[in-house]
Amino acid sequence: MRITKYEHAALRVDEAGRSLIIDPGSFTTPLDELGDVVAVVITHEHPDHWTTSHLDRILRASPGTPIFSTAGVAAAAADHEITVVAPGDELVIGGFALRFFGGRHAIIHESLPEIQNLGVLVNDELYYPGDSYAVPEGVEVSTLAAPLGAPWLKIGEAMDFVLAVAPRRCFGTHDMTLSTIGRTMHRQRLQWATEQGGGTFFELEPAQSLDV
Repeated sequence: MRITKYEHAALRVDEAGRSLIIDPGSFTTPLDELGDVVAVVITHEHPDHWTTSHLDRILRASPGTPIFSTAGVAAAAADHEITVVAPGDELVIGGFALRFFGGRHAIIHESLPEIQNLGVLVNDELYYPGDSYAVPEGVEVSTLAAPLGAPWLKIGEAMDFVLAVAPRRCFGTHDMTLSTIGRTMHRQRLQWATEQGGGTFFELEPAQSLDV
């Protein structure tokens, strides 16, 4: 299985000639040459995790691609057919086994409304929590996509999240709000946390991939 990181929160997972897209949002450049996209997962409704233009581009290339997300995204993306999923749901689509965790977006500030958020486990291999520190209880995570920077993120809490998950492999995502210096510093902190559990941290730049 190959995992490709794009700008900010967008990920592409490839296996057996099929692709799964996760969180193609407003900080991500247009995704081209995606091949056979069999599903899209959107963790929550914030625009840095999905845009109409990204969904339209994917659907033009792969008509009928199912999109899985929260009720909030289904309401916000009323022009698209969204299949609503919730924590605890499991499904298999196009050769990808998906399990959903979490439920709530991390708190940014008490003045802002709380929204739904999904963590997703792909093929019992890759876990991405969306905008949360939701630990997938009872799961041994082989590869973790860990958020590096956000209005809701405190690096110490992100380190505790990685320590709690204890993945064999980890790489940083959700990082376009950081400067180059800040991204390097946060990567170093998550590298330390990953190594405490015997794992390896990978520094992936946009369009770089990790084979697992």
